[in-house]
Amino acid sequence: MLPAPHRLRDAGQYRAVLRNRRSGRAGGSLLVVQMIDADASGLAHPERVGPRVGFVVSKAVGNAVVRSRTKRVLRHLVRDELPRLDPSLDIVVRANPAIAGAGTDAVRAELQRMLTKAHKRIRTDDGVPRETASAGAKR
Repeated sequence: MLPAPHRLRDAGQYRAVLRNRRSGRAGGSLLVVQMIDADASGLAHPERVGPRVGFVVSKAVGNAVVRSRTKRVLRHLVRDELPRLDPSLDIVVRANPAIAGAGTDAVRAELQRMLTKAHKRIRTDDGVPRETASAGAKR
C-alpha cells in the first residue's frame, strides 16, 4: 500500500494530471504513465512530502479479481520507485488490457521505462518537452 501522502485522492487531482498541457506522457503495451511537475504547474501543496501517484484500471483489464490484483501489483511497484522520483511530481498510471496476462517482472521493467520517458517529456513553461529543451541548450 502507498502511504497516504503519496496518493492522489480525488477526481480533481487526477484531472489536473491528465488534462494539463505540460504533462509528460509515455505509453507502452502494458501501461501508460502521465505526470506533471506540480510545483511548476501551480498545483503544489505546502505540506507535500513527496510524489503523489494515482492508478486507473478499467473494466477492459478484466473482472474485479484481475483489476484488484493489477492495482496491488502496481501500488507495490510504484512504492519501490518513490525514492528515485522527483518529490514535486503528480503521476497517473493507467493499466492497459494486456497487463492482465503479464508477469510482475515485465510490469516492473515497463513501469521503470515509462516513468523515465514521461519525466523527460514534461513540458517547460514555453511548451517544449524537457528533453528537447535540454538538447537544444547543448548545441
